[in-house]
Amino acid sequence: MNFMFNKFLPSSRAIIYVLKRNQPNFIKKSHFSKNPESNHVKSMEGLVKCPANYVPLSPLSFLERSAIAYGNRVSVIYGTVKFTWRQTLDRCLKLASALTQLGISRGDVVATLSPNVPAMYELHFGVPMAGAILCTLNTRHDSAMVSILLRHSEAKVIFVDYQFLEVARGAFELLSKANSTLPRMVLISDSENQTKKLDSTMSSDLEYEKLLALGDSVFDVRRPIDEFDPISINYTSGTTSNPKGVVYSHRGSYLNSLATVMLHGMGAMPVYLWTVPMFHCNGWCLTWGVAAQGGTNVCLRNVTPKGIYDSITLHKVTHMGGAPTVLNMIVNAPDSDRRALPCKVDIMTGGSAPPPKVIFKMEELGFNVSHLYGLTETYGPATICAWQPEWDSLPPDERARKKSRQGVQHIGLEIDIKNPVTLESVPNNGKTMGEVMFKGNTVMNGYFKDLKATEEALTGGWFRSGDLAVKHSDGFIEVKDRCKDIVISGGENISTIEVESVLFSHPLIFEAAVVGRPDNHWGETPCAFVKLKDGCNANAEEIIQFCKDRLPRYMAPKTIVFADLPKTSTGKTQKYILRERAKSMGSLS
Repeated sequence: MNFMFNKFLPSSRAIIYVLKRNQPNFIKKSHFSKNPESNHVKSMEGLVKCPANYVPLSPLSFLERSAIAYGNRVSVIYGTVKFTWRQTLDRCLKLASALTQLGISRGDVVATLSPNVPAMYELHFGVPMAGAILCTLNTRHDSAMVSILLRHSEAKVIFVDYQFLEVARGAFELLSKANSTLPRMVLISDSENQTKKLDSTMSSDLEYEKLLALGDSVFDVRRPIDEFDPISINYTSGTTSNPKGVVYSHRGSYLNSLATVMLHGMGAMPVYLWTVPMFHCNGWCLTWGVAAQGGTNVCLRNVTPKGIYDSITLHKVTHMGGAPTVLNMIVNAPDSDRRALPCKVDIMTGGSAPPPKVIFKMEELGFNVSHLYGLTETYGPATICAWQPEWDSLPPDERARKKSRQGVQHIGLEIDIKNPVTLESVPNNGKTMGEVMFKGNTVMNGYFKDLKATEEALTGGWFRSGDLAVKHSDGFIEVKDRCKDIVISGGENISTIEVESVLFSHPLIFEAAVVGRPDNHWGETPCAFVKLKDGCNANAEEIIQFCKDRLPRYMAPKTIVFADLPKTSTGKTQKYILRERAKSMGSLS
C-alpha cells in the first residue's frame, strides 16, 4: 500500500485500513539500534555498582520473604489440602532440586498442562529456582496443538495434571510419529481422585509428590544472572489461530507483579480466589504477586458459579479476577448457587471490555469491580480505570459506563494512542481513533524464535497492540475494537464493542459477539451471534429493533445468529471462528 493514498481518507479509516492489512513497510532497523549517548553519561565521583547495591530483580524473592514474614500463615488452599508459606518455600526448593536431578539446567524449558492446583502454583517458583524457563500451556488445547507447542518450546520436561493425561498422551504420539524428542513427563495426581498409571509408552513414570521427595530443601537457588533473563514463555491465548510464544523476563515479572497488586488494592495477607487460569499470563502475574503480600491462594480446579460463591463464603475471599465471561456467570447464577457475600470482594476484570450492564449487576451483588486492560505481551494487566471519588455521585448507569473504560497505565509502563503510520498522538477528543501503544519495563522481551514478528511489534520504540482506541478529555483511554474486528460498512467504522454493549443490555441475552458479514453493496454489515439466557425466547427481528432503538441505524446488526459462542480457556470469544461462519453465509444483499 502506498501511504499517499491515506491522505485522501479520513484519519480513523486510514488507521484501520493500515492495521487491517498489517503493513510492515514502515519498520526501520534503526529503531532497534543502541543509543550512542547511553555510554556517555557523566559519572559522579565515589559511586560504584556492585553486588551490595545492585541485584537483578526477580519475583523469586517474594516467596523467600513471605516464608519469613508469614511463615506459619496459610499460603495455599485446595479442598482439604493446606500449606503454609514456610512449607511452600520448602516444597519449591525441593522441586527445583529434583528438576536439576532430572538434568534441567539454566535456560531449559519446563512445560505444564494443568488447572489451578497447588502444584501449578509451586511450579511458578520451583522451575525458575532451577534456572529454567516455565512454559504454561493452555488446558483447552488439543493434542495436536500441545505437540506443536512442545516442539516449538523445546520443553525438556512437562508436568501434566491427571485430568489432561489423555491430551498429553495424544501429543506424545504425534511427536513420536514426527521423530521428535519427547520431554520427560511428570504426572500431577489428585488426592481426591484415582489416577491412571502412566504406561510404558510414555517417557516417564514420575509422579509429582514422589519427585518432590527426591529433592533437597537445602538447595542453592539459581538466580538470574541478568534480570532480563527469561522466566517464562506464554503462548498467546488462541483468539487467533497461530499462538506466539511471548517471553517474560525476571525484571518484568517482578515489576508487573507489584503493579498488579497495587491495581488490585491488595494489602497484606489478602485471600485470593483463583478463577483466572494460572497459565494465562502467569495468572496476570499474581502467582508471584500474592506471594509478595503473604496472601492465601484459594485454588479452584473448575470455575463454576457454585464453586465461586462457596469459596468466597468458606474462605472469606477478599480478591479475585476473571474475564467478563466469569462476571456474567456470577450475575446469572441460579439462586440455589448464590450465597450472601461475607464481605466486599474486589474483582478485577479484563481480557475484553465488560458490558456496563454486567458491571452494574456485579456491584449490586456486593462486588467491587476494577476494569483492567492489557495483553499477553504486556504481562497481562497494563491499565486500570482509576476510580475518582466524584464519580460516586453519578447515576448507576453512568458509573458503570465510566468503569467500562480502560483508563490509564500502571506504574510499570507508558501508554499512548497513536497514528500507526506517523506515530503522532491522537487528540483527547473521545472521537479520533488510533492504535494503543505501550513502552516500558513490563513489555515482553519478544516472541520466541520469531525475530521478524518481534521487530514488527516493537517498531518505532513502542509495542503495537493492534487495538483501536480513543482518548477522552480526562486522558482516560477507551478501547473501541481490535483492528481486525472493526466492521467497515458503507465507509462507516462500527465498533463491535459498542454494539455488543447494547446487546448485553437486552434482558433476555446471556452472551453476544459481533463480527462483519460480507456484503456486496456495503462491503460488510454487522452480524451478531447471540446466546439467550436459559428458558428465554426471542426472535431476530425483535433484537435488531432493540439495537436500532439504541444505536445509529447503520450500527445495528443486520443478521442475528442464535448459537453458543466459541471461547478460549480465559473466557475470550474466538471471533476468528465467528468471522469464518459469517463469511460462509455470503452476502446479505
